Amino acid sequence: MNATRTIRQVFSGRPTLEGAGVRLKRIFGFNEVPVFDPFLMMDDFGASDPEDYVAGFPWHPHRGIETVTYMLHGTVEHGDSLGNKGTIGDGQVQWMTAGCGIIHQEMPQPQEDYLRGLQLWVNLPAKNKMMPPRYRDIRAADIPDHKDKNGVRVKVIAGRYKDAIGPVKDIVRGPEYLDVHLPAGKPFEHGIARGQTVFVYVLEGEGAFDAGKKTITAGRLALYGDGERISVEAGRDGVRFVCISGQPIGEPVAWGGPIVMNIQEELDLAFREYRNGTFIK
Repeated sequence: MNATRTIRQVFSGRPTLEGAGVRLKRIFGFNEVPVFDPFLMMDDFGASDPEDYVAGFPWHPHRGIETVTYMLHGTVEHGDSLGNKGTIGDGQVQWMTAGCGIIHQEMPQPQEDYLRGLQLWVNLPAKNKMMPPRYRDIRAADIPDHKDKNGVRVKVIAGRYKDAIGPVKDIVRGPEYLDVHLPAGKPFEHGIARGQTVFVYVLEGEGAFDAGKKTITAGRLALYGDGERISVEAGRDGVRFVCISGQPIGEPVAWGGPIVMNIQEELDLAFREYRNGTFIK
C-alpha cells in the first residue's frame, strides 16, 4: 500500500528587498538549507504598484546553480552573457543553468494591473557546478495543460503527470514542477518516489494537504516528509498551488549571494574571478 506523505513543516515566508530595490516575499532561502535539498530558495515577486518592482535585477553573476522563473502574470525583460535576450510573459518559464558562470539581468516591466512571478533556485552537484551554462525559454503554449474529468487541471513544466510530460528535460537533478488547479472540494493525488524532497506552495485559495487534513492557505508553503504520494483536497473556493520535487544532493553548501559552491575556497575563487574579469569561461 502506498504511504501518503504528511506535512513536515509549514513556511509563511518573509518580506525581502532584492536586486535594485524589488520588494518580494522570500518563501525559503539560506536559513532553510539543507531541509529543501536540492532546492535553495524560492521567491514570490510582484505587486500592483510598479514602484515595488520596476527597479528590477540589473546585471549580476551566477555560478553553481539553476534559476527557474515562472511568470504567473506580467512581463520580464532579460538578457545574459551568452547573448540571449527577450521577454517572458504570462505562463512562460525561463530555466537557466548557470553552471561555470553566467552574467544576466531580469527587469520586470510596468503593468496596468499587477505583476507576479515565482523564482526557484536549484542547486547543482559538485560534478556539474562547472558545466557549460545553458538557457531555455519555454512558451506557455508548449507547457502541457492536462484536464481531468472532475475539473482538475495540471500544467506540467517539468516531470510528468499521467500522460502529460513537461517540456523541460535533461535537467541535472530531474526535478518535477507542476502547477495544479483544483475546483472546490475536488481531490488530487500524485505519486512521488521515496527519497525525493517535495513541497507545495499555495498561490490561491486553500486546501487540505495531507491525510491529517491540515489546511494550507494562499502564501504558505508545506514541506512534506517521506512517502510515495501526496493527497490534496481543495477548500470551498478551490485551490491553486505549485508542486515541486527533486532528488537531494547531500553535499556541503558554500553560499555567497548569487553564487553557490561546495567549499569556501571555490566561493572565494568565483568572486575573485568576477572582480578580475575572468568569471565567464
